[in-house]
Amino acid sequence: MEIWLNPACSKCRTAAAELDAAGVAYTVRRYLDDPPTAAELGAVVTRLGLEPWDVARDREAREEGIDLPRDAAHRDTWLAALVAHPRAIQRPIITAADGTTVVGRDEASLRRVIGAEG
Repeated sequence: MEIWLNPACSKCRTAAAELDAAGVAYTVRRYLDDPPTAAELGAVVTRLGLEPWDVARDREAREEGIDLPRDAAHRDTWLAALVAHPRAIQRPIITAADGTTVVGRDEASLRRVIGAEG
């Protein structure tokens, strides 16, 4: 399992604590220090069943000047913009060994990904 997190984020700390409590082994990726490539982010977004703009933090995206149409024609541009400005990516993103991927901001999402490991 891998968790993309920002250690300053309370939701990220909560998610890591829940993984610890469940006894799940995981790898931490501090995505602000080690941003994903466009291909990695694209794969994650696809596993989530979302589009890049769906995993953008609206306030941070605006602050970073990301103001793009939310359509298929701009998908790659969105991916490139989020990779260039990773603080605009929603967090934490957790991927289980079976490929189950969630934005772990709520208990139900965390249970889903923890269950995928068991």
